[in-house]
Amino acid sequence: MVFAKRMSARGWGGPRVARRCAAGRVFSGGKGRTSRESTEKRSSRVSLPSRSPCAAGGRERGLEERVVPKAVKSEGSKSASSGGKKGTKAFNLLPVYEKTFADHLNPILAYRCITKEDSREAPSFLFESVENGEKQGRYSFIGSKPKVEILGSGSKVTVMNHLSRTKEVLDVKDPLSVPEQLSKDWKIGETGDLPEVFSGGWVGYIGYDTVRYVYPNKIPFETAPEDDRGLSEMYLALYDKVVIFDNAKKCAYAVVWMDLDDFETKEEAAAEGKEQVAQLVQQLRATASPPLLPGQINIDTGAFSATNMPCNMKKEDFLAAVTKTKEHIQAGDIFQLVLSQRFERRTFADPFEIYRALRVVNPSPYMIYLQTADAILIASSPEILCRVNESRVVTNRPLAGTRRRGKTDEEDVALEENLLADEKEKSEHIMLVDLGRNDVGVVSKDGTVNVESMMDIERYSHVMHISSTVTGELKDEVSSWDALRAALPAGTVSGAPKVRAMQIIDELEVNRRGPYAGGIGYVGFNQNTDIALALRTMIIPTYSKDRLYSYDDGDVRKEWCVYIQAGAGLVADSDPESEYQETVNKSAALSRAIDLAEDAFMKNE
Repeated sequence: MVFAKRMSARGWGGPRVARRCAAGRVFSGGKGRTSRESTEKRSSRVSLPSRSPCAAGGRERGLEERVVPKAVKSEGSKSASSGGKKGTKAFNLLPVYEKTFADHLNPILAYRCITKEDSREAPSFLFESVENGEKQGRYSFIGSKPKVEILGSGSKVTVMNHLSRTKEVLDVKDPLSVPEQLSKDWKIGETGDLPEVFSGGWVGYIGYDTVRYVYPNKIPFETAPEDDRGLSEMYLALYDKVVIFDNAKKCAYAVVWMDLDDFETKEEAAAEGKEQVAQLVQQLRATASPPLLPGQINIDTGAFSATNMPCNMKKEDFLAAVTKTKEHIQAGDIFQLVLSQRFERRTFADPFEIYRALRVVNPSPYMIYLQTADAILIASSPEILCRVNESRVVTNRPLAGTRRRGKTDEEDVALEENLLADEKEKSEHIMLVDLGRNDVGVVSKDGTVNVESMMDIERYSHVMHISSTVTGELKDEVSSWDALRAALPAGTVSGAPKVRAMQIIDELEVNRRGPYAGGIGYVGFNQNTDIALALRTMIIPTYSKDRLYSYDDGDVRKEWCVYIQAGAGLVADSDPESEYQETVNKSAALSRAIDLAEDAFMKNE
């Protein structure tokens, strides 16, 4: 399975374990900090909104004022764990779940069962995976109605607690410290026979511009390109109700996490959890199938879209930027840089229909449908940004070097040999592996950084890539959040050296990248982390001042603005015209999913 125990990125994985790691600790300068510039002390405590009234007496507690409940005893239930005296409690998060048949469902239908068709502004997610472009990953993950949402924009962080119906705006230097602080006291109970995969925690995106929190002096917001969309740099939502869909066994796990600090006893928490699980299971067992339009595939899904898409850079400006980049390379400022441009397409196809089409057009290890507070993200990413497993092993996995797939096995092998013999592709890949080793080394124990595999070929539906895998064992004082900070941004979307490359990107690109080239994924309750690199990603803002509506045949459809961004890796001998065409082709390949959605779901309504 792709989000599995293997180091290779075959999809969503990372086994779960009932142990507490160091994540959630807020570091004050020096030791444990991965911001490589500043040793300024920052407060180890953050003012946070109130929780919902606790079960014991209805008193509200601040999120920072966590009170350890009374000792609880194990009753031998699936999710039981021995309690302890005040201050020594074994766990404070109790998973309650039910395993149910799901042979009448697939992940698409299961997602539609727990969300409403018209809830495009309500937070929810569906994560799937496909191995090597042809084999479905074993597990899919579905969630809706998070209890907390965190939005970071500049130094302002908005924390929305939907249980207590409170909102607080914080002013912090590093917005990632807010979810980190909220997570620091999590200790999970025994998980019984739950699969060792993601079952709840933070889900969202970390945008490219969060690098400005990691390098605040060298890449400040003041030098950033224009922000013309106003999207959050960071969005994370806390999902305590998740459905795990086992595609192999055709069963599903409805999981609800209970916070024992809100109850007098574990038994009270378990009883409340069972009621919530029953409600979740009932949604999956809905007798009426949710509305899901059928559609035919009548177009060539492997072709590029012929739709002309407006771009935020004129062609001559992009070519000039490539030439300027080559001058920087020749001057010795950088070795490589990833220059991107952003395309725009308007469509009346619904975002979820576009995701359904993308599953057909470009199946990938990280298939993502994510509804956030201000945008919908639809992605088919092949690459890991950051992964931390139950053994606190961090993984970095650069993909660089590409060839199309052959029409026959013989042609496929010939193209592989051609790719591995290409000195330009190999030198660029080796450079990015070195960057990965450096990033992993920042947070890993001495002597544990290892190149697990070097220059393997990975095949996907339309292309093959050169891949390598770098791992390291996290330092004891370092958290999953620190590993994520160290990984930002991936060398495959910035360049080498990273800081100087990002400074030049600020000079050359027209608009902020937003979620593109950042990461999308999760940090689980146990701090296991799997963040996909936000490539092959469509960004659809949910708010629009100039939205049109279609009323054909009585069917009301909204117009959506879809942003597709693509980059090209530039080196000393790059050809400007070829690099420009690479970005056009990448965007047109993704835009083909919109073609399919329009053709399949709109023509015969």
